[in-house]
Order: sequence, then C-alpha cells, then structure tokens
Amino acid sequence: MYRLKKRIDELMIKAVLFDLDGTLINTNNLIIKSFNHTFKKHLNKTLDEKEIVMFFGEPLKETLARYDRENVDALLKTYMEYNEVRHDELTKSFEGVEDAIKAIKERDIKVGVVTSKRRVMALKGLQLFGLDRLMDVIITPEDTKLHKPYGEPVLKACEVLKINPEEAIMVGDSYYDILCGKNAGAKACLVKYTALPIEEILKYDPDYTIDSIRELVEFIA
Repeated sequence: MYRLKKRIDELMIKAVLFDLDGTLINTNNLIIKSFNHTFKKHLNKTLDEKEIVMFFGEPLKETLARYDRENVDALLKTYMEYNEVRHDELTKSFEGVEDAIKAIKERDIKVGVVTSKRRVMALKGLQLFGLDRLMDVIITPEDTKLHKPYGEPVLKACEVLKINPEEAIMVGDSYYDILCGKNAGAKACLVKYTALPIEEILKYDPDYTIDSIRELVEFIA
C-alpha cells in the first residue's frame, strides 16, 4: 500500500469514482437507525452498532437476508420506507467534499459515483448537498448485473466516460469499494475516516489511503 502522494503523479488519471455512503455523504447514523427499526419491527431484536457497521458497503438485500432470508422482501420494504422518510434529517455532509470535487473537475478530470444504493436514493443524497450537478456519471445497482465487490460497476462507469479502467481511481470507505476497483483493473483508494475497522480494510491492500477528499486534489495533476 502507498500513501497517495508517492505514486499519484506517475498515473494518467482521467476519472475519480467515488462510493457514496460513508465517502461523499455521512449516512452512518441513518443506516444504523434504519437497520434497527427494521429488525425491531420484524425480528423483535436490536443489533449492536458495531455489528451493523461491519455490513457497510454491502448490498442491502444481501445483509438483510443474513437475518431472515425467507422474509427478506418484507424487511427490505420496511427498511426502504423508514430510510426514505428519515433520510434528509439523518444524513450529514463531510466537510470540504463539494469544494474538493470542484477542484478535481477544474483539472479536467471526470468525477463519478459508483454505489450499491438504488438510484432514487443515491440521487436524493447527492441532491441534498448539491453534488448531483457535479457528477459526470452515476452508477447504481440498476445499471449492472453484478454489483460490488465485482468490478462491473467500475467498468460500466469507465465505459460511459470512454476511458480505460487503469485511468480511474475508485475511492471508498469499505473493502467492497477496494475490491470493486481492483477487480475492474482500476486503482483503489481508501478514505481513512471510514466507520469500519480500518485495519480490516487494509488487509485488502488498497493502492492508496487518504485522510480527506481534499488530499486527492493536492496530488492529481
């Protein structure tokens, strides 16, 4: 693994692809409350926050099926209804993200989102902080057959942007993001403000680690 500034100048980067939740916007509290509302209603149980956090980045239906595969569609419906109603109230911004994205685009580098979040909610989160208008591509589960950690979402974004995967960096807060980038042949970058245990994600050998999105601006030429 390399710190970003040691290698970024050697790359011909044409696009930075971001995960959404936990990377560009802070939905940690929203996700935790949505899970526990769902589990309390259907299973009469409340999970420890640390247990829920370990599933961050994983496709939602896959996570819910771990607890009740037979009734997963009912759990999914409850989760989505609660999540949508409480979304704007419980979603927060990460400081400096909008300015950093604008600065990256000023360097003639494309910017996009690659998320496991369904499109309607991904757009809701981006629009809440005015980030939707800055995106050159938005890839959600509706756009691919295989989702994170497979490389198809990043490959789809590169196809839309008309670039090669090796000309892109996938930036995210979970090992799903790291593997998605690597499996596509792109570079993978971990944000160190992840809610997940960072030592666990480092086992997946991200190419770079950054303390903030602003750090990308400083080293992408």
